[in-house]
Amino acid sequence: MTILIITLVVIANILGSAMAYPQAAKLLRTGNPEGVSAIWAGVSVSMNLWWLVYGIANSLWGLVPTSAIATALYAVIVVAFVRSVGRSAFGGLAFGALVFGLVPLPVLLVAGWSAAGVTIGLCYGMQLFPAVVAAFRTTDLSGVAAGTWIMAWIEGAIWGAYGLFVVDGALLIGGVAGVLMASLMLARLTMTGHRPLDLRRASLVSA
Repeated sequence: MTILIITLVVIANILGSAMAYPQAAKLLRTGNPEGVSAIWAGVSVSMNLWWLVYGIANSLWGLVPTSAIATALYAVIVVAFVRSVGRSAFGGLAFGALVFGLVPLPVLLVAGWSAAGVTIGLCYGMQLFPAVVAAFRTTDLSGVAAGTWIMAWIEGAIWGAYGLFVVDGALLIGGVAGVLMASLMLARLTMTGHRPLDLRRASLVSA
């Protein structure tokens, strides 16, 4: 059982470290931000920093590598997003990073790491939620990298299983929330065929 758990943690670290890569690479390569949420990018940087600090504070060393690498990759997404969208991106990025991203802080100050950890786990779903909302509000998802969300689903399932094994509520809740949000995003990508809908061209054809 110990070997199995160690293997799962290694896989989760690989997936967690690489999860943001497809989206970062796609933004850098195409400069196309369609379907990508600025709030999601901002809160993702903050929440991965929280997971990094939580892992260090609670000696959950399996969390540390993936959180550190993911933080760096989400920072790349932020930079690429700003390059693509311009200054108008700052509002959403700041809202995600400074409003959503600070939610665990008062809980930590009042109740300590145990309660803050559960809050961070819940916030993982909140981290992914803006991206899901953005995807359901548009028919153009050409800027969204499906690979990021496939890995998010698998990573969430693994961390949820690991949290159940080590009896860590933060990891369990975070894993369940991750699977739920990733499932919704993948369902949306499937519904749209992951293709942009050119409304202007459609209107010309119908005319």
